Amino acid sequence: MGLRLQIRPYSFVLTRSLRNAAGEWQQRRGWLLRLQSPSGRCGWGEVSPLDSVEQRRCARAMTELAGTSSQSLTEADLERHVMVSPGAVAFGLGAALAEVQELVGGAAGESWLPAPSSAQLLPAGGEMPAALERLLAEDLAQDHPLTVKWKVAATADAEEWRLLEWLRDSLPRRSKLRLDANGGWCRQTAQRWVESLQGDPRLEWLEQPLMVDDLEGHRSLLARVPVALDEGLRKHPAWREHWPGWQVRRPSLEGDPRPLLRQLQQGVPRLMLSTAFETGIGARWLAHLAALQLQGPTPTAPGLAPGWSPQGPLLSSDPEQVWAASEAIG
Repeated sequence: MGLRLQIRPYSFVLTRSLRNAAGEWQQRRGWLLRLQSPSGRCGWGEVSPLDSVEQRRCARAMTELAGTSSQSLTEADLERHVMVSPGAVAFGLGAALAEVQELVGGAAGESWLPAPSSAQLLPAGGEMPAALERLLAEDLAQDHPLTVKWKVAATADAEEWRLLEWLRDSLPRRSKLRLDANGGWCRQTAQRWVESLQGDPRLEWLEQPLMVDDLEGHRSLLARVPVALDEGLRKHPAWREHWPGWQVRRPSLEGDPRPLLRQLQQGVPRLMLSTAFETGIGARWLAHLAALQLQGPTPTAPGLAPGWSPQGPLLSSDPEQVWAASEAIG
């Protein structure tokens, strides 16, 4: 008797629309995986693609996997699917296998770690000042410095330039600032922002300021300010081996999470864990990996976007509750 794989679709809506350089969206759709071993041990996975092209690729892969649901599978069968599947599918399968293999969450592996304090995600454009004012009012009683991430390259540059000056005047000295352009700046625009921000101790990094293929341009910016790559690393995974700046890692999008788990256990520096707005199953992995990052040589706040996902059983840290909630949706 081998492994049994079950698949269920899910969907939910963010508490507000997320706008960035690529557009605006609010709906999340994907699939949940339940992998059961002959001993009864369960491994849980999630397939949560973000863009429409990846959604279609994942849908085809999930149709193929659904055809195996009545079969007795081996680990080798699923490992082959991990190797050839789109990144979001490979994450779901790798996550489920890791739990069945007791690499995490079992007697032979690590217990699941809780999520550390997160950076706060600020909305793009004119909604930013009110959101920051609310955060500053809430943060007065906190012992740790506030870390904020602001989505830029999402509205007119002149408007964002004005908002940047307001933000810098309002942000406390002990705070940290991340500016995420999602690849939406040209080199000239990025240089202008660098000239303004260079020397500001609150700037933690510029995140994916230029187009995903522009490695040379990013290296040039990195010589002046901290730069983190995000989308560029997903398109060019080999860059993860030699990019000297920060790396924004979104486990649920980039593939099998087991190599990243090993890297964080070994203390690889300058990796920051960020959400793709997963259900509770994917969020459990994100929390665990972010907690490991915080124990490493370059601890920093993860990007969990608190307050952007709704509450409810689909977002529970208990995978059984998430699974049951997806059945109700179906």
